Amino acid sequence: MNQFKIVTAAVITAGFAVASQAALAYTAGDIFVRGGVAKTDIASDNTNAGGADFDVESENGYSYGVGYLFHDKFGIELNSGEGFEHDLTTAAGADAGSVERLPINALFNYYPMGGVDSRIQPYVGVGLNYTNFYSEDIGAGIKVDDSYGAIGQAGLDLAVTNNIMLNGYVSYADVDADITSNGNNVGAVDVNPVTVGGGITYRF
Repeated sequence: MNQFKIVTAAVITAGFAVASQAALAYTAGDIFVRGGVAKTDIASDNTNAGGADFDVESENGYSYGVGYLFHDKFGIELNSGEGFEHDLTTAAGADAGSVERLPINALFNYYPMGGVDSRIQPYVGVGLNYTNFYSEDIGAGIKVDDSYGAIGQAGLDLAVTNNIMLNGYVSYADVDADITSNGNNVGAVDVNPVTVGGGITYRF
C-alpha cells in the first residue's frame, strides 16, 4: 500500500510538472503586454539642413507593446515608446538644438519555439515603422516631416512563471525624413535607429 501511494504521488507530481511546463509554451490565442527600457543608437549621422551637417545623438527611454498569437508560431505586435529627445550637434561638436521622435511599430512575428515546452522563447519580426517628429528646437519655422519605413527585430522571452517573462530585444528601423523651413525643403534627417531594450512580458 505504501508503495502504491508513493507511485501514485510520483505520477501526480510528474503530471503537474508536465502540465506546468506545457503552459510555458507560446500557443495560438496568447495575448501579451510588454514594458521596459530601451536605448536607441543612431546608425546614421547623414543629417543636413541648409548645407550644414549635423549629428543626431543617441537617447534612452521607456518602451511598451501589446501582441497576439493567431498561431503557435506566428503573431502580430504593436509597440511604441515615450518620445525620444535627440540632441543635435554640428560637425564641430557645437549644440544645434534638439528634436523629439515618437516611433510606432506594427510587426509580424515568428516564434520558432512556439508550441514547444521551453522556458526560452525566441522570436523575430518584420513590419512597418511610423515615426512622428515633433517639438523641433532647431530654428523658427523649421519642421521635420513624419517618416514611414521598414523595421526588423529579434528578441527573447525567458519564462519566470507561466505568465511572467523577462524580455530582451534589438531592432533596426529605416527612418528618413525631410526637413522643411516655412514649407520649403532645406535638408534631410537620416536616423536609422538601432534600439536595444529589456523589460517584462506578461502573458494572458
